[in-house]
Amino acid sequence: MSRFIDRRPNGRHKSAVNRQRFMRRFKKQIQEAVREAISGRSIKEVDESGEKITIPAKDTSEPSFSYGDGGVRNMIFPGNKEFIPGDLIKRPNQDGQGRGGSEASDSAEEGQDEFAFEISKEEFLDIFFEDLALPNLVKTQIAKIPNYKMIRTGYTSQGIPANINVVRSLREALGRRLAIKAAKNNKIRDLENELALLLSSEPNSARINVIQTEIERLKRTIGTIPFIDPFDLKYNNRVMRPEPSTQAVMFCLMDVSGSMDEAKKDIAKRFFILLYLFLSKTYENVEVVFIRHHTSAKEVNEEEFFYSRETGGTVVSSALELMRDIMLTRYPTSDWNIYAAQASDGDNWNNDSPRCKELLLDDILSLVQYFAYVEIMPRHHQSLWEAYLTIKEVCPQFAMQHIESVKDIYPVFRELFKRSEGITHG
Repeated sequence: MSRFIDRRPNGRHKSAVNRQRFMRRFKKQIQEAVREAISGRSIKEVDESGEKITIPAKDTSEPSFSYGDGGVRNMIFPGNKEFIPGDLIKRPNQDGQGRGGSEASDSAEEGQDEFAFEISKEEFLDIFFEDLALPNLVKTQIAKIPNYKMIRTGYTSQGIPANINVVRSLREALGRRLAIKAAKNNKIRDLENELALLLSSEPNSARINVIQTEIERLKRTIGTIPFIDPFDLKYNNRVMRPEPSTQAVMFCLMDVSGSMDEAKKDIAKRFFILLYLFLSKTYENVEVVFIRHHTSAKEVNEEEFFYSRETGGTVVSSALELMRDIMLTRYPTSDWNIYAAQASDGDNWNNDSPRCKELLLDDILSLVQYFAYVEIMPRHHQSLWEAYLTIKEVCPQFAMQHIESVKDIYPVFRELFKRSEGITHG
């Protein structure tokens, strides 16, 4: 029989393998527990820490073998003070035995403790966003199937003739020749000084012929040094570096006009925070463009988008016009999958809603993979919703949902970005 010992280190978390196996086995129960936990924490707190979740103990039961009633067994219980080998132990009374419950009860029903454990922030987010995806991403999966590009990374001593770097090779050859000649040139110089001294003091000395012969030999040796040696050859080194096979950009358009009170703005911010967490967690190469608008629109950074208090009237078309201009300038559709999410209370200047419809139909929807509109309005729908309804009927890549309160944020978000085959849009 063969025995295999797994000696791979687990770091500080000695039971990491068992933990992963446990989470795979009870994946469905953990998913349900995470979704229940969402109702108890703010969307802003989703990315801050992990979560303590509980699942019913009955779902974690493991198969086991045990002795049944009857039969003859010899058992010695360690540490007992009453028995020695050979003593007979009276069988305990079977009446009233059973598993303990979590609560006292006068009924005969069994109870079950719940199984509680902690999951990390990364595990929480993985489960939280597991079955979500950007719809209609038809070009390739973002950051999942990378392209590879050859890039220069210095020099190497081996390669093909086409990659020889002539300048670098000549520089190496020059350095080698100078290094080899240096010692011989120094010796020739010393011998020439000695020869000059002998010629002036002892012109008939036998040493003169010896010195002259040695000088000639050294000069011949220097002459045999090759101009370039295979050791000098340097080749341009190139390596394959993965690059994203496609790119995506998400435009976040938020209404911050005066009709958007603090409660509505808070819902809009929570929705966009959830969207931002989803994009940053799921995809490595998604750019996010933040646009705030009232009577005029402005592209802002993340901090200003979520926390600025600027407000004003309502002209929704200003945000759509700015989005169109940014798309045409910075995000060609040949290289980018373009997405947009818009949040507003729908209260728009009446003459501007038809303009918004025109911008979407003529300039924007033909360029985007998916456009999601969320209206935050606890009462009846506003003019913008009515204008957008006609767009939804003719454009499958346009989706719209309604949020009344904070508890609707997550269900609406899942409905908009649930993973499905969807209708592709080129």
